[in-house]
Amino acid sequence: MKPFAYVRATSLQEAAAAYASHPGSRYIGGGTNLVDLMKHDVETPDTLIDLTRLPLHDIRERPTGGLRVEAGVSNTDLAVHPLVRTRYPALSQALLAGASGQLRNVATTGGNLLQRTRCPYFQDVSKPCNKREPGTGCAARDGVHRDHAVLGHSAHCIATHPSDMAVALAALDAEIELYDGEHGTRRVAAAGFHRLPGEHPERDTVLRPGEIVTAVLLPPPAPGAGSLYRKARDRASFAFALASVAAVLELHDGRVRHVALAFGGLAHRPWRATTAEERLTGAVPTDEAVREAVDAELAAARPLPDNAFKVGLARNLARDALATLVRSAPGAPSARPQP
Repeated sequence: MKPFAYVRATSLQEAAAAYASHPGSRYIGGGTNLVDLMKHDVETPDTLIDLTRLPLHDIRERPTGGLRVEAGVSNTDLAVHPLVRTRYPALSQALLAGASGQLRNVATTGGNLLQRTRCPYFQDVSKPCNKREPGTGCAARDGVHRDHAVLGHSAHCIATHPSDMAVALAALDAEIELYDGEHGTRRVAAAGFHRLPGEHPERDTVLRPGEIVTAVLLPPPAPGAGSLYRKARDRASFAFALASVAAVLELHDGRVRHVALAFGGLAHRPWRATTAEERLTGAVPTDEAVREAVDAELAAARPLPDNAFKVGLARNLARDALATLVRSAPGAPSARPQP
């Protein structure tokens, strides 16, 4: 085991100062991902800066009508919060579709966003991996890649992002609040927080060095809008998504007033389906309209030999999710789509 120093921060300012004064340090919350990576020598920080004692454990309503979820809130507390369950069911469903109850009790909102890929080549230091060690190659491209990306990947990396929660936040138009000691606080759209790999797959997010995730900001839900999360996986529970979808839908006079769709398990980040959204907005959500919109989005897929099935799987999940929301929406058309 590689020795490391440990700092217990009690304020944001203290945490940022500790990061600045300890090169090679990492922030730690619940540790459900980072500790595993340290055990496998994938992560070898010189210093761990514990953020669990920062005053970031509240969920409260915002003046705008949305919610502020602080970064230290556990995944369990977020999933079962009454306002989350009633206003943002897709978020609650996504969290409950994730890890076991024991892990959700420890895992934090901020840490969930920052978990790293579960690509087995990334986790195995004996194999080349551009995400772990830039310039060494991507063993997954010519190896076992059934679980890997079909959208947005590059020659340097085909890994997928594992978070269920992040997919729901992308569809819900959430924002991520970030803090660093030098520049203060800024906000980033959840849909743009994670990066596509490009030539730098080692950069998972748009975080600047030393920045701390302090909160997730949820906008007020539109009156009459529904949301849900669907996930397909190899076993019935506690497995990462082969494909998943978070959907938000609002109808007015039988037409789509607002729709948001985000895929998980298909790309290096949650994939916001903007092409499908544009085609559906203002349309009557018939089976044909939904199918054409989803197909137009997934036309950008570039599957590898062993994961082409993901495209059809994602297509069916999205059509089923939208059909379910249409059936339950106020003002739904008489001819309702079927998956």
